[in-house]
Amino acid sequence: MGKVTGFMEFDRLAEENLPVKDRVRNYKEFVLHLTDDQAKQQGARCMDCGIPFCTTGCPINNIIPDWNDLVYHQDWRNAIDVLHSTNNFPDFTGRICPAPCEAACTLNINNDPVGIKSIEHAIIDKAWENGWVTPQINPNKTGKKIAIVGSGPAGLAAAQQLARAGHSVTVYEKNDRIGGLLRYGIPDFKLDKSGIDRRMTQMEAEGVTFKVNQYVGENVSAADLERDYDAVVLAGGAELPRDLPVTGRELDGVHFAMDFLTPNNKMVAGDQVPDQIKATGKHVVVIGGGDTGSDCVGTSNRHGAASITQFELMPQPPEKENKAMVWPNWPLKMRTSSSHEEGAARDWSITTKELIGENGKLTALKGARVEWKDGKMIEVPGTEFTIKADLVFLAMGFVSPIQKVLDAFGVEKDNRGNAKATTDGAGCYKTSKAKVFAAGDIRRGQSLVVWAIREGRQCAREVDVFLMGDSTLPR
Repeated sequence: MGKVTGFMEFDRLAEENLPVKDRVRNYKEFVLHLTDDQAKQQGARCMDCGIPFCTTGCPINNIIPDWNDLVYHQDWRNAIDVLHSTNNFPDFTGRICPAPCEAACTLNINNDPVGIKSIEHAIIDKAWENGWVTPQINPNKTGKKIAIVGSGPAGLAAAQQLARAGHSVTVYEKNDRIGGLLRYGIPDFKLDKSGIDRRMTQMEAEGVTFKVNQYVGENVSAADLERDYDAVVLAGGAELPRDLPVTGRELDGVHFAMDFLTPNNKMVAGDQVPDQIKATGKHVVVIGGGDTGSDCVGTSNRHGAASITQFELMPQPPEKENKAMVWPNWPLKMRTSSSHEEGAARDWSITTKELIGENGKLTALKGARVEWKDGKMIEVPGTEFTIKADLVFLAMGFVSPIQKVLDAFGVEKDNRGNAKATTDGAGCYKTSKAKVFAAGDIRRGQSLVVWAIREGRQCAREVDVFLMGDSTLPR
């Protein structure tokens, strides 16, 4: 490594955020990437640890020590090449990935881990600023045609890899814009959509064709895709939300999180959105403590909600993990997002018993505290409470992909309603239907963007092998 003793000399430096009072006035990104000098110093903290657990902790196996060292030496040009060798879209992961690589960092055993995500963010932003992200066009075309169903991170990664292998690739997206979850699930203040647009421009130059408003199972026939293409990749998301079957669920004011977040993203994009759900001046309750719930908090703050409360059914996690017990695995511990810092009351071990309303409109939520014993939830007697609520957003995760697409192709499903496709042995990512593959959340269930990119890349290689007998694409 460039600075053998760097991990002993330098402290971890977090990226700076714009002040809360400024950022809640708009939907612009507010995380500032490290300066060159800051990135150099943070790269110096990467240890010559012998076994880089960060690489195995990363689902796409980023070659992290190498680009940390290159940044330390200020060799940004080679750093982006190393980063792109395993990750098609570090501009996405450098912004929204929770960074399991940092949990696995060897330095994390008894210190703060290397700021891997912040260095990645700095590398890709530097690359775009200097014009180093260019189309990689394969002049040798195979004549094979592939359809990708879904344009989220799995679909985009598979499409780019297959185009670079020389195939003709067409991406079908049911929405009016490309990007899937990246476009309509993640708020702009976390991921500016111009990043998706410039990747689309790159991919179009590489030979990818994008088709929007194409819903397989509705206005696009699965049979036509199987007839017209040599292979089909199903890469949709896990979009079926978990519901809350309690009294009052039908009241006006109770919504799934995506019914709030997606129209807001369309509004930010400049669309006219009739009957958009607005939190302005309202008392908001978010049920669910994950990223989607956090996004509802951040968006409600930008609307100017009167109050925001977030409830989680599970117990409050510990402030710090027992590293000796969990390292290098992803730890369960208390996490506070930038949206929480902008303002929200949070509580754990809360169950919703009833949603209360008047004249069909939500007015309050009745809840109670629970305890967990032997994996079972037990309501604590005498802890019932009622909280004012004009809006309740259900952000409790997603149970499966939309079944319409899977049913249209007639592929076999697993016991969770996902497309059944193994990742082991011959025919990886292949479904029960000839020449139909599946990757990303539609196969593995709700997961991270970084996992979707991994699946898209690996699935692309399997499709290439299926079509050509071998592949030059990385494993």
